[in-house]
Amino acid sequence: MIDQLIIGFDKALRTVFAQAHTVRPVPGDSLSEADLSDEERRHAAGLMRVNHCGEICAQALYQGQALMSADAAIKGALEGAAHEETEHLAWTEQRIAELGGHKSLLNPLWYGGSLAIGLLVARFGDRVNLGFLAETERQVEAHLKSHLDRLPAQDMRSRAIVGQMKADEVAHAETALNLGAAELPMPVKAAMKATSKVMTSVAYWV
Repeated sequence: MIDQLIIGFDKALRTVFAQAHTVRPVPGDSLSEADLSDEERRHAAGLMRVNHCGEICAQALYQGQALMSADAAIKGALEGAAHEETEHLAWTEQRIAELGGHKSLLNPLWYGGSLAIGLLVARFGDRVNLGFLAETERQVEAHLKSHLDRLPAQDMRSRAIVGQMKADEVAHAETALNLGAAELPMPVKAAMKATSKVMTSVAYWV
C-alpha cells in the first residue's frame, strides 16, 4: 500500500508540474499555423487551457478509481484511458504554448479535487466505478464537440487536436460500457455537469 501511495504521489507531481510526453504524433502538427487575430489567438488558448485542465482532472479521477479497484480488467481499462489522457496533456500543453497562452494556475486544485472524487466513487463498487468513467467520457465528448464549434474556423491545428481527443473519449466510454458500467442516476449526472461547468468557466481565464 505504501508503494502505491508513493507511486501515486509521484504521478501527481509529474501530471501537474512536469512536461507531458506523447508517443503518437501530435494531431495537426504538420499543418500550417493559421493567421489568427490577437482575440482569436487568446480565445483559442483559453479553450485549449480548459481542455488541458480536463485532462489533469481525468488523470486524477482514473488514478483514484484504479487505486480502489481490485478487478484487473477494470484497472487495465482505467490505466489505458489514463495513458491516452497523458498524450492529450502533451498535445494541449504544446498547443497552448504555440498560441502564447499559459496553463491553468489552479491545476493542483483541479487534480486534488478530482482525485478525491475518484477515490470516493470507487468505493461504490466496480459497476458504479465504470459508470462514472463512461459518463465522464460522454460529458467530455460533448464538451469537446462544443469546442469544435467555438474554435476559429481557420485554426486547423487546434481543431485537429480536439477532434482526435473527442474520438479517444468515445472509445474510453465504449470500453467502460463493454466491461459492465452501470447507468448513473440523473441527479449524479447533473452534479457532474455542474461541477464541470465551474471548472471550465474558471479555467478559461485562470
